[in-house]
Amino acid sequence: MADNLFESTSEHTSISVFLFLFVPGRIWLDNVHCTGSEKSLAHCESNGFGVSDCKHSEDVSVVCSSKRIPGFKFIRNQGLTVQVEEVRIRATYSHRKRIPITEGFLEVKDGGKWRQICNEDWNQMNSRVICGMQGFPGEKRFNTRPYKLLASRRKKNYWGFSINCTGNEADLSDCKLGREIEKKGNSTCGKGMPVVVSCVPGRVFAPSVSIGFRKAYRVEQPLVRLRGGAMIGEGRVEVLKNGEWGTVCDDNWNIRTATVVCRELGFGSAKEALTGARMGQGIGPVHMNEVECSGFEKSLTECYFNPNSLGCSHEEDAAVKCNVPAMGFHNRLRLSGGRNPYEGRVEVLGERNGSLVWGTVCSDSWGTMEAMVVCRQLGLGFASNAFQETWYWQGDSSADAVVMSGVRCSGTELTLEQCLHHGKHVVCPKGGGRFAAGVSCTMTAPDLVLNAQVVEQTTYLEDRPMYALQCAHEERCLSGSADKADPSSYRRLLRFSSQIHNNGQSDFRPRASPQSWVWHDCHRHYHSMEVFTHYDLMSLNGTKVAEGHKASFCLEDTYCDEGIQKRYECANFGAQGITVGCWDTYRHDIDCQWIDITDVKPGDYILQVVINPNHEVAESDYTNNIMKCRSRYDGHRMWTYNCHTGKRDLFTLCIKDEIFFSKKK
Repeated sequence: MADNLFESTSEHTSISVFLFLFVPGRIWLDNVHCTGSEKSLAHCESNGFGVSDCKHSEDVSVVCSSKRIPGFKFIRNQGLTVQVEEVRIRATYSHRKRIPITEGFLEVKDGGKWRQICNEDWNQMNSRVICGMQGFPGEKRFNTRPYKLLASRRKKNYWGFSINCTGNEADLSDCKLGREIEKKGNSTCGKGMPVVVSCVPGRVFAPSVSIGFRKAYRVEQPLVRLRGGAMIGEGRVEVLKNGEWGTVCDDNWNIRTATVVCRELGFGSAKEALTGARMGQGIGPVHMNEVECSGFEKSLTECYFNPNSLGCSHEEDAAVKCNVPAMGFHNRLRLSGGRNPYEGRVEVLGERNGSLVWGTVCSDSWGTMEAMVVCRQLGLGFASNAFQETWYWQGDSSADAVVMSGVRCSGTELTLEQCLHHGKHVVCPKGGGRFAAGVSCTMTAPDLVLNAQVVEQTTYLEDRPMYALQCAHEERCLSGSADKADPSSYRRLLRFSSQIHNNGQSDFRPRASPQSWVWHDCHRHYHSMEVFTHYDLMSLNGTKVAEGHKASFCLEDTYCDEGIQKRYECANFGAQGITVGCWDTYRHDIDCQWIDITDVKPGDYILQVVINPNHEVAESDYTNNIMKCRSRYDGHRMWTYNCHTGKRDLFTLCIKDEIFFSKKK
């Protein structure tokens, strides 16, 4: 049960808690403080897993009430309050194996019993709200004939009320009660039948006969996206305007507006409308402020906002958490043998000899992107580490055999099965056992972003003699032609400064421990990451014409936002990293902070800088690790302009290129 120790269903709450608290051995939690809103004990504040000075004589226990806490409330105008525990769509027998369940009889759990709702007063707006709660963006028509036939053969147990929704509610608890239904046994709903709801799944969750679920998560609309979220269907809201992505200010941000975003992206209604940059701070402009939606807009861009409102910073970036369909993905994957539920050997449910068995994943090519998919599939957030050896985690011995190999993920997949892999033809020379793949997960992650404006403002050319570049040459910071260059010759260097911010929710730390950092005698410093950034000069068609790289000479907090204390300093071989809200600056005048363009011909180019290019350290968003600038070189001078972070199409770059040089003329 290691993989779901902290998860509890409503029917088994007390069992899960007692298993956790009375297992002999280590004491996992101490000084636990919960607000009451957490979904798991693991989410409460504590000393951390395994950090305790307690004895087993201080073990705690609980006794849970047999009565469940009601999930929803309906408030009537006359003051009557009716509580309902749960809502579900119950599929017919022929549809129950379909995932997700999009159509069936609507049932509510009241007093521990599932009850149907009479459809005499039911309308399309009610169905819209139900579908949103179940993770679907909309409702659709359906064939009523088979349901009428089924309803006539079944014993019915109707709920005693009707419901009246306007359709823009995010949750059934926001709707009003309709009239009270007089119960008359099977003739209770004499003119109707039990309510049936049919929902339209978002594109990413829609099954297909030929290819199954879509191979990777992609938003349906290019004008709005989510970034920085640990789970599918959550993140900071970003809007595309004039070819540039920007954020939304949280002034007037509410659940109705958040629901418009969620439905637009193919999810259901919003669970939460988050304010105060809860999903990390974005970059670029704040495109929208004081947004107001009716709830029926197809896109956030159709909602009213105040274009004249100024003064909103990225500390006020809005975010959402959306309802997503119950896909059951977590049932086909587990972590085994870890010290806590957030780590362990990866075990998958795979086919072997015609039956489904648990087995391990070959660790060849296993890395951060693959670990990211595992953690997301299990609902455990981001990956903090990907392990290629797991001998220290004693998993289930019956699951030692390798059932999946050759796994390559882009990082956007919903499940490990959607990643590229060898399928049934498993090839793993090292075998499983100690070389099985493993992960550790975390609910927060760093997010490094390069300040594009600093690069644009500090770019210049320097001609430097070869004899002054010996250390840089040893560290492979010059182009290949430097190997045969005369010591008295000069190299032409395109220099610039890099200011790298951590906009995430946790500190950026090197993956390698200090004991494994590499000492470079020439420069007299340690490299905690052998390649921290890539610098490339490319032609307009994307061909690389010159390149450079920067090892992490030392990751430290050069400056921090007001009120944030520096934690990392390189002096005296101190701890390396970048604190949330701080930035590390590599000045233009230090070694290897350049691209060697000695052999580059005059022309138009693209300057590209990529941070953490090998994904050695997990981040909440890799799309903002890339910065590109347009550059024009005439053989003597270099103009660098239109620098931006993130991807932008070449057409937009070229249009702005013409505007820039027309102004220069």
